[in-house]
Amino acid sequence: MKYEKLIFLPMIVLAALLTSCGGSDSSGGDAAAAKPQKAYKWKMVTTWPKNFPGLGTAPEKFAEMVDDMSNGRLKIKVYGAGQLVPALEVFDAVSSGTAEMGHGAAYYWKGKIPASVLFAAYPFGLNAQELNGWLHYGGGLELWRELYEPFNLVPYAGGNTGVQMGGWYNREINSLEDLKGLKIRMPGLGGEVIKRAGAEAVNIPGGELFTSMQTGVIDATEWVGPANDLAFSFHQVAKYYYYPGWQEPGPALEIIINKEKLETLPADLQAIVEVASRAASTDMLDNYTATNAGALDKLINEHNVEVRPFPDDVLAEIYRISEEVLQEQAAADPAFAKVYKSINDYRTQVRKYHKLTEQEYYRVRDLDK
Repeated sequence: MKYEKLIFLPMIVLAALLTSCGGSDSSGGDAAAAKPQKAYKWKMVTTWPKNFPGLGTAPEKFAEMVDDMSNGRLKIKVYGAGQLVPALEVFDAVSSGTAEMGHGAAYYWKGKIPASVLFAAYPFGLNAQELNGWLHYGGGLELWRELYEPFNLVPYAGGNTGVQMGGWYNREINSLEDLKGLKIRMPGLGGEVIKRAGAEAVNIPGGELFTSMQTGVIDATEWVGPANDLAFSFHQVAKYYYYPGWQEPGPALEIIINKEKLETLPADLQAIVEVASRAASTDMLDNYTATNAGALDKLINEHNVEVRPFPDDVLAEIYRISEEVLQEQAAADPAFAKVYKSINDYRTQVRKYHKLTEQEYYRVRDLDK
């Protein structure tokens, strides 16, 4: 894509809008302005409930931005999970052309593409800032698009929640033994790791999690963070709220577009889609950063939720298992190995830098605590 490196974002938006208006060349400008331009109406299916805070509102905002920047030439109707297709059928629906676009998380498709999980989140992996750096300036986006190309799909980063919470549990976790036989909703590689630790991991769409916890179908669930977890009222069906979210330290959401449909768009509309996806992605992270702190305070002080850390020895063993699982996945699948080498090399480098900057700053900022 021409606009993958959005260094001069305002200039690109301006260029796209000038193109959509017929250009700035006065010769022939009136004729271009008078010529009617084709309008497009697209469908976007999502893995989230319609208008669900954060996750579900991101595709709505994306559609609004595209509509505004294109002056109505590209209108996108957003469907929540189950309105047009079930939540976990988004990938297939966009691949086949049933819908032109989708919004979800790449780790939902690990059964089709094992390496897809690395583009959402992997245990003890990159945070949001680091992941966005790898995607847009470390070769990640090119690898992602190479991976999805056989499925007639073009992926874009479509959001990030930041470091998540560890999840809601109806059982205290004081040792590894407490994970044995635990039924937990945990997708992606986190699910593979927790199974190796003795739990039973299942993948359930977000809209079914409250009932599943309430009825005892599962004993624990990770979802997102305080803002979304409060909206789902998990405090009514679980006693303990654990941290940190080792399983999803900075999960990227994705916008996927049917490749054939994307190629039918003129260049200026393709540029608008690219810009809007980056804007929607940033907006989601801003939203979660602003709302999670207040929601956590409400969970603790109004709903008496017990917020607990995972014991260090449990985290150490989960970390060991995580590295083992990642190495095994890389050995079993060349595509996984290729992506994992890229992201792991980047992680090794960025960790050294952030140890001296981000981590050290957090430490000194809290010296008075």
